[in-house]
Amino acid sequence: MQQIEIFPIPSPCIGICQVNEKGLCRGCFRNRDERFYWQKLTPSQQRNVIRLAHNRKLRYLRAKAQATQSSIQPHEQSLDLPFDESSS
Repeated sequence: MQQIEIFPIPSPCIGICQVNEKGLCRGCFRNRDERFYWQKLTPSQQRNVIRLAHNRKLRYLRAKAQATQSSIQPHEQSLDLPFDESSS
């Protein structure tokens, strides 16, 4: 038995309407067709789009965090002390 939708599913748009190099919205992570046809999608399709966009956002954030971590180099140089520690 299919559940009836009582409330419409709101668009995941957050007002940052810019497209990245992959064609995804930088704000909601939907592709062009998902944005363009949002009003024509069934509630089930809309929930699926929200799920897909959420997963895209998580992948983006993980990749960004990983890139940030790899760019941080640990400080491995020894300190050049002006005296020999064994002589104190």
